[in-house]
Amino acid sequence: MPLALFALAVVAFGIGTTEFVSMGLLPQIAEGLAVSVPTAGNVVSAYALGVVIGAPLLTAMGARVPHKRLLLMLTGVFVVGNVASALAPNFELLFAARVLAGLPHGALFGVGAVVASRLVAPDRAARAVSMMFLGLTVANIVGVPAGTALGQQLGWRFAYAAVAVIGVLALAALVRLVPHQPRGEQAGVMHELRAMKNKQVLLGLVTAVVGFGGFFAMYSYLVPMLTHLTGLSDSSTTLVLALFGVGMTLGTLVAGPLTDRALRPTLYGGFALLATALLTLHFVIGHLVPALIVITITGGLSSLITTPVQMLLMAKAHEAPTMAAASNHSAFNLANAGGAWLGGLVIAAGWGWSSPTLVGAALAVIGLALAATGGYLDRERRASKVVLSSTGAAGTDKAGQDRPAAACAQDPTI
Repeated sequence: MPLALFALAVVAFGIGTTEFVSMGLLPQIAEGLAVSVPTAGNVVSAYALGVVIGAPLLTAMGARVPHKRLLLMLTGVFVVGNVASALAPNFELLFAARVLAGLPHGALFGVGAVVASRLVAPDRAARAVSMMFLGLTVANIVGVPAGTALGQQLGWRFAYAAVAVIGVLALAALVRLVPHQPRGEQAGVMHELRAMKNKQVLLGLVTAVVGFGGFFAMYSYLVPMLTHLTGLSDSSTTLVLALFGVGMTLGTLVAGPLTDRALRPTLYGGFALLATALLTLHFVIGHLVPALIVITITGGLSSLITTPVQMLLMAKAHEAPTMAAASNHSAFNLANAGGAWLGGLVIAAGWGWSSPTLVGAALAVIGLALAATGGYLDRERRASKVVLSSTGAAGTDKAGQDRPAAACAQDPTI
């Protein structure tokens, strides 16, 4: 794997750290800005709002910008957003700064995934993309706990300042290691938007929102589940979250090679196993050792879904994959909001602290059904192409090869 992937992983590490570090610093933020803890919690929503808005907006604005230059510009916005967060004098400006910090999130992952996939041979593209995502999972093991400890000891502003420093290091790595990748002649916002009209791209985004919402329905309430049902102290839950991050990292390492070998089967298996793990967690959450094992496995299975969904969208968008890849991260944040909302509903309805795992399992099953629908449509498309080629309606290229058949062969999802 080329060294340029290390630069992209550093970017992902910074993004993962700043996305989740606020959750562990809400009491400190509330005290420092003289607001309640629930009010301080809105900074988490502010970041997610920035991701949802920024992914399609910044990707569209940079549709004609060469990929390396766009990566540098987006990382610059990321640094500015975190510096502004560290310096914010009141809650209103901190909210605005967190929106700014979240704006480049989806576009960075979208552009970064496209760049990563083009640094290697086509049969190793998913592995390259998973190496970038590895930075995000390592952030859950190292970056978030370290940032939380720093913020608790020295003040929450230092956590955001440290993330800004990571962003500066990422900028230097991008300048030094990532090669220039020119945009094609057709590059432009309309070209990207046309790709988004593809039914399979839209279905893939819905699959991400619903299916990954199952993961977030559980993850959003993992800490109170552990403290209320497993009997862990608040201080011990940090170690469990780090263990969860270990599972995510192992899952990312496995997801790349599996996705390169068989994209859709990996996606189907990921959803099916995630639903099984969430259902199992519902019954073992009261027993410490089994619960820790299932939680670690669940972290790995979440990563087993992320990479194939990303590669599926890029494949279906064909020559304009950047917008689709970036929009995937808007979909994940919608999944975060929707899953947390549904999990909260069943707890408020009196179903118990473990009930979000059942919601998560149900959403994962629906995600599997949506993914299987996409696979069925692909098979129908392949069958129609074969019929067309057998009647000669499709035409041939200069080499005498049937164009529809070649298109099917080049699509790794069929």
